Amino acid sequence: MATKHEQILEHIESLSVGSKISVRRIAKALNVSEGTAYRAIKEAENQDLVSTMERVGTIRIEKKKKENIEKLTFAEIVNVVDGQVLGGREGLYKTLSKFVIGAMKLEAMMRYTEAGSLLIVGNRTNAHELAVKEGAAVLITGGFDTSEAVKKLADEKKLPVISTSYDTFTVATMINRAIYDQLIKKEIVLVDDIYTSYEESKFLQSSDAVARWHEFNTATGHSRYPVVDQQNRVVGIVTSRDVIGKDKETRIEKVMTRNPMTVHAKTSLANAAHVMVWEGIELMPVVDPSHKLQGIISRQDVLKALQHIQRQPQVGETIDDLATNRMEVITEDDSTPVWQTKVTPQMTNPLGTMSYGVFISLITEASSRLLRKYKKGDLVVENISVYFIKPVQIESDIEVRPQILEVGRKFAKVDIEVHHEKSIVGKALLMAQLIDR
Repeated sequence: MATKHEQILEHIESLSVGSKISVRRIAKALNVSEGTAYRAIKEAENQDLVSTMERVGTIRIEKKKKENIEKLTFAEIVNVVDGQVLGGREGLYKTLSKFVIGAMKLEAMMRYTEAGSLLIVGNRTNAHELAVKEGAAVLITGGFDTSEAVKKLADEKKLPVISTSYDTFTVATMINRAIYDQLIKKEIVLVDDIYTSYEESKFLQSSDAVARWHEFNTATGHSRYPVVDQQNRVVGIVTSRDVIGKDKETRIEKVMTRNPMTVHAKTSLANAAHVMVWEGIELMPVVDPSHKLQGIISRQDVLKALQHIQRQPQVGETIDDLATNRMEVITEDDSTPVWQTKVTPQMTNPLGTMSYGVFISLITEASSRLLRKYKKGDLVVENISVYFIKPVQIESDIEVRPQILEVGRKFAKVDIEVHHEKSIVGKALLMAQLIDR
C-alpha cells in the first residue's frame, strides 16, 4: 500500500497545471499532518512538479522537457528578477518564447511583441495593455505599477504582469544569464535521458522462483535483473552467479543480493559511470525517492551516451571551459606534448594572480588530453596532490607539462609540472580512474 508521502505526491501530480498548492490545503484534503504535507511538497519541488515563489506561493507546473530547458517559465523570471506579480498569476507556469525590450515607439514595439513573448518596459501603461491584448506577458522595470484595467485583462488572459525594481538593462542581463545557465544544464546528461523505462525493463518479484530467472535469461540473453517487492520497491538484484546450482523452485529472495546499488533519474551520467566502473557493476536499477523501480541502466547505455556527449557541440561555457579553451599544444623534440596558455583576467583571484581552482582545471585538462593519446575514454579524478611553488601573475604565459608515470586498464598516475619563464611555478601528482569506451 502507498505511504502517505506517496499519496500526497500522486495527488499533487493529478492537479491541473497552474493550480495553487498550500500545506494547509493538502493536509486537510488528505487528512495528514502539516509536517507530512510540507515534506511531500518539498519533494514535489525536487521532482519539478511544483514551483514555490515569494509573494506568489506554490503552484503546480508543467515538467519541462530536456529539449525545452533553455526556455524559462514566467515563474522562473519572477525568481530571477525578484519580481512582484501584479496580475495573471494563473499563467506563471507558461514558457516564454523570447523577450522584447520596449525602448522604442509604441507601433515599432508592437511589431516585435507576439504571443508567448515577454515585453520588458518601464511605466508605459498603454504598452502594457497592448502587449497583453497581443498575448504577451509584461515585465515592468523600475518598480512601477500598472493600471487596474491591465491587471484585470492579465487575469482574464492568464498572462503574468510582473514588476521589478531593477532597471531594463540589469533585467535583460539577469534573464540572459539565467538562459545561459539553462544551456549549460542542458548539456549535462542525466540518467533520466538514457535509462530503459520500467515498461521495457525485465525484473523479478521476490516471490518468484529461480525458474523465472532462467525464462528471462533464455528470452533476453541478459544475466542480471532487479528484484522488487509487492510495493514495487527494489529489494535486491539477481545475477547468474546467484542462481548457479540452485534448485529452480527456490524463491528468488533466498538467492538474491540484497540492498543493491541504485541510482536516481536525476543522477548525472558522469556520477553513474564513476560508480559502475569503480564497483565493476554491469547493471543498476533506477529508483524514485520512495525506492520504487523506474527502470534500469546498463554499462553499455552509459558508454554509448559518453561517446555521444563527445560528439555534441559546446553550447554554454562553464568556468572550466573558460579556463582551458585557450590551451594550445607546443610541438617539441621529445614525444610528450606540452600545453601553453595565457593567464587572462577571468582566471585570477582578487590578488591578481592565477586562481588555485583554475590551476587545478589546467592540470586536469592537460592530463586528460595526454591520456586520450594512449587510451580512448574519460578520466575521473580520484586524487590530486598539488604544490604551489610561486604565484603566477595576470597576463603570464605558462606551460603545462604532464608526464605519465603509470597507466593500467582502469587507472592512471600522471606527474605534472607547470612552468613560467623557464622556472617551475607548480607541481602536481594526479591519480585517476579511466572509463573505457
